[in-house]
Amino acid sequence: MATVRARLTTANAVALAATLIAFSLVLLVARRASAYRELAARVEDQASAALRVVTSAEEEGAPVTVRTDSSAAPVVAPQLHKKLEGIGDYVLILDASGRALYASFLARQLSLDELARLQQAALQARPDGPARFVQLDSSRLLLVARPDTVQQSQVTRVVTAVDTRSADEAPGALAVSMVGLVPLFVLLGAFGAWFISALAFRPVELIINEVEAITDGRSLHRRLPTEAGDELGRLSATLNAMIARLETSFGALRRFTADASHELKTPLTVLRADVERAMNPRSTHTEQLVALEEALQEVARMADLVDSLLTLARADEGRFELATEPIHLEPLVREVFETAVILGEDVGLAVSLPVIEDAVVMGDRTRLRQLFLNLVTNAIKYTPRGGKVEVSLGRRLDEATFTVRDTGIGIAAADLPHVFERFWRADRARSRRAGDAAERGSFGLGLSISQYIAQAHRGSLTVQSRLGRGTVFTVALPLAPDPAPEGEDEAVQLS
Repeated sequence: MATVRARLTTANAVALAATLIAFSLVLLVARRASAYRELAARVEDQASAALRVVTSAEEEGAPVTVRTDSSAAPVVAPQLHKKLEGIGDYVLILDASGRALYASFLARQLSLDELARLQQAALQARPDGPARFVQLDSSRLLLVARPDTVQQSQVTRVVTAVDTRSADEAPGALAVSMVGLVPLFVLLGAFGAWFISALAFRPVELIINEVEAITDGRSLHRRLPTEAGDELGRLSATLNAMIARLETSFGALRRFTADASHELKTPLTVLRADVERAMNPRSTHTEQLVALEEALQEVARMADLVDSLLTLARADEGRFELATEPIHLEPLVREVFETAVILGEDVGLAVSLPVIEDAVVMGDRTRLRQLFLNLVTNAIKYTPRGGKVEVSLGRRLDEATFTVRDTGIGIAAADLPHVFERFWRADRARSRRAGDAAERGSFGLGLSISQYIAQAHRGSLTVQSRLGRGTVFTVALPLAPDPAPEGEDEAVQLS
């Protein structure tokens, strides 16, 4: 495939060739028209000059015609003949009967047939009319006739003509020159376009080389130069932004793959050990049942992990389906609160519901319950024994807010931007005990799923926390539009 540079050069050469050809044609037509205008003016001048010579002789009373022989036709007088010689190319002086009293030197060189044809055209030409063409055997003439207005004059018409060969030769010579010059100009234009396009595409070549060096996946930290303030600078800035997003995505993908592998490796190792222990012939029946029970717990844990990953994958593909309907949040929050109370009693936490205001939102009840329960179990999981977890449901002008506040270990300010990332857990070693059931049941996906659920309901999930002083998660959901009263609906229908 031809390069952009070659295509631009070819297009420029074609456009230049078409322009030059069109210009040459217009120039040839204009030159030919100009040559014929000059020729018409020339023959007019010759006719006027010949007519002035004749009328001057008549006004002076000098003889205009003479007879060389009593039987011969009259001809112009020798003095007048001498004055008419050299005035024009082809000059005829005609009398009333149409006989030629005078013929110039070039007219006398014509054959009898051509001279008769010229004389016939002279008689047919309208006096004081425009010039007309006369086609002879050897040439083509432009002829004009002028009447003699002197009273009782023997001369009735003065006719002059010029050969049009000169007007035809000038455009022909110009055409020959154009045929030789147009290809030369096209070649020069193509060379200039090739050179200019090379200068114009040099920054593009640099960008291509830089991008090719970055596309290996290990050099995404590199960036393109953006010093130019033109379109190429904007292109570089746009590519840099795209590369930055790719770098972030690649990093997240690597972390995701590593974390998913780690989360699956641990239960698979435990599952393998439990199966081997259950298959050991020296194990008692009770030991086998315990091993199988632990294996079943690990299978359930992996099933939860796979389900969470499938939920996030559907969300990434835009297939996070919701069964939307009007939902009263108060009963749902009370149900979640009762579950939280049971979970809190098992770990020695006090769970309270100080504020609850009913609100109606458009949403999926199952997903909203998952969202609220994720936040409550997350608060219970990371709150030490003896701490408090507070759940509340409030209502503002246009949204409902579900808040979970705990007195747990909190999150450092540097870690807050990452709490909704997949498989992320702040300082996994801090405040965790090996074998802790809470830690083993956590994948670091709950908050990511919660954020997707909130966003799918056109809401938001935010977090505020201070290390060692607890955390506050807030869900804001838009209120459902109030249904119109039945009376108003009827009035609208009646109107």
